[in-house]
Amino acid sequence: MPDRTRTAILAILALMVAVAGGSVMAQSKGGGKIVCWKDKSGKTVGCGDTVPPEYQDSATKELDRRGVTRKTTDSAEEAAKRKTQQQGLARQQEEEQKRLADQKRQDTALINTFSSEKEIDAKRDRDLQPVDLQISQLKGSLKNANDRQAELKVRSAGYEKNKKPVPDNVKGEMARATAETQKIEHTIATKEKEKEEIRARYAEYRKRFAELKGTQQPAAAPTPAAGPAPKK
Repeated sequence: MPDRTRTAILAILALMVAVAGGSVMAQSKGGGKIVCWKDKSGKTVGCGDTVPPEYQDSATKELDRRGVTRKTTDSAEEAAKRKTQQQGLARQQEEEQKRLADQKRQDTALINTFSSEKEIDAKRDRDLQPVDLQISQLKGSLKNANDRQAELKVRSAGYEKNKKPVPDNVKGEMARATAETQKIEHTIATKEKEKEEIRARYAEYRKRFAELKGTQQPAAAPTPAAGPAPKK
């Protein structure tokens, strides 16, 4: 090796020692590559022919005879982190592709099911009718339960007015009437929520249908329809 080249390499190694604050081994005997290794903080702590056993999992940098970096490797920790990130990105891409495929299927079903927005409204109203009927029936049952509860309260008040203990059977009937009232009220609230969900679902159908037919400006990132398009 020419003395000028050897001198240049030694100068580079000396500079590495000064910056890293560690020891640098001499250039390989054959005048080939030089490998520098880092500690966990990413600081270069040494260079030489081979990486010491205690730094086998560390990040490294390989230099040629002229001191030019030819190859770098991540530490085992960095490599594992990068692999995890890549796997996460791959999952996101897969989920996005699935979402787009689902959206396409829903759009196709929507167009094949309805020919106009009026048909969507008509189907919404048909789906609401049985729920409205159930609510009407439940309200009738609730009135009966409230009337029964009011009657029992009057009976209980009569016993108390006459300074007599309320019979256990009256107390039991009152408890059952109260529980029945609460149950019916809860069921009615559930049915009202069901109506809201139906309206919201068909509002999404209507909006998406308009976008697909070009009667409304498409959104930048349309929200998937709330479930598949219903059968007529």
